[in-house]
Amino acid sequence: MRQFVAALAEHDIQVLTFEFAYMQRISETGRRRPPPPAATLVAAFARWYELIVSQVKGPVWLGGKSMGGRIASLLAAQRAVDGLVIAGYPFHPPRSPEKQRLAHWPSVDCPALILQGERDPFGTYAEVMTYSLPANVTLKWLRQADHDFVPRQVTGLSQQNLIDEAARCAACFVRAEGRAR
Repeated sequence: MRQFVAALAEHDIQVLTFEFAYMQRISETGRRRPPPPAATLVAAFARWYELIVSQVKGPVWLGGKSMGGRIASLLAAQRAVDGLVIAGYPFHPPRSPEKQRLAHWPSVDCPALILQGERDPFGTYAEVMTYSLPANVTLKWLRQADHDFVPRQVTGLSQQNLIDEAARCAACFVRAEGRAR
């Protein structure tokens, strides 16, 4: 995520990052813990968002990587936001494509960009192309990339190449779809 944020900054997109408390504890202790319920994470993200929106003039887009993106989209389903940029959306748990995380998407009415690796175990190209997503959701597929935008070696691409591609796409999308509050 840090590489993606740095790449967005190179395209003059200002990014403020947010780290959930449970992730901070993992960083501090080095011990993995399961996340709290999604509703708890949405509430924490909503408090951060309210603080930012009260201080920033102009549009404020939400986003995140994987679960952070899922939580951002759940918040966008509950309240009006200016837009979403999600890197590696977890459409379903790995090896459980029947457990789709799509129910809230019809309630998301802002422009949304999902940057997804074609071979992401949380939603491959073949799987996701069968889903019905709202018209305001744009999918950008990263060739031969996994969940962390790591490509297969045979492509000759690096993870940084794909992160840079994702940042270019995100910057163009935000500029094209951006709207004021």
